[in-house]
Amino acid sequence: MAHESVWTDLRGVAFSQRWVDAGGVRTRVLEAGSADKPALIFIHGTGGHAEAYVRNLGPHAEHFHTYAIDMVGHGFTDKPDQSYDFADYVDHLLAFLDAEGIEKTSISGESMGAGIAAWFALTHPGRVDKIVLNTGAALRLADDVVQRFARLSMDAVRNATPDSVRKRLEWLVHDPADVYDDLVATRLAIYRDPEYVARMTNILKRHTDPDGQDRNCLEQHHWEKIPCPVLVLWTDHDPSAPPEQGRQVADWIPDSRFALMTDAGHWPQFEDPETFNRIHLDFLLGR
Repeated sequence: MAHESVWTDLRGVAFSQRWVDAGGVRTRVLEAGSADKPALIFIHGTGGHAEAYVRNLGPHAEHFHTYAIDMVGHGFTDKPDQSYDFADYVDHLLAFLDAEGIEKTSISGESMGAGIAAWFALTHPGRVDKIVLNTGAALRLADDVVQRFARLSMDAVRNATPDSVRKRLEWLVHDPADVYDDLVATRLAIYRDPEYVARMTNILKRHTDPDGQDRNCLEQHHWEKIPCPVLVLWTDHDPSAPPEQGRQVADWIPDSRFALMTDAGHWPQFEDPETFNRIHLDFLLGR
């Protein structure tokens, strides 16, 4: 098999990496596309980073001013000692939009990023065009899912080795072969940051605190108030929740469509970018 890397994925893509002061949080962003196009922001999941979207930046930059950002506490963005509820991520995202002068944007989030997108649409509806919920929807997760996810995450951070980080990444995908060495090396560098080790406990409290899910999960009456068009995109091998839960969320939202990708896990935008990009752009472009 040919060697794969982040640079292979971004070959031919005109993009930049820079840092933005978002309300005092030094925020890392990968950016592509012309500034005169509509804005689109990709948001990773818990423990993730902007490289989750290296296979999507180029195709979307043809139509959108496209950003993939490391959320507060993640990736190569600042990691303050604070709470990490969805409301905190929403504040960070709003500060990012203000810093960049973005009045209105579409938001596509995977897992935790989907929860951030939904919470942002509910709390700042005038700043949102469309949102995509990619294998996540601020749902209540089953206890066994939470326990396995938290254990893999803490093991990978407290004992950051190529093997422990690879196991954490393999949880995201249906086929472990999709996890290439360069991706492991990128996340290993992030997880070995002493600040990240200190913050992961805070980050996971959204799931592990006794009232964490009560504070952060959205219910039917919330979804019925989502004011913008929504794509709920799920997979047949998602490890966090079955497709039926995604369909239920889509049924609650007034203006939504549901799409199911096959032979993919929790990272369909990376596992099958051709299919994801087609479905995603059809929705965003109103096709």
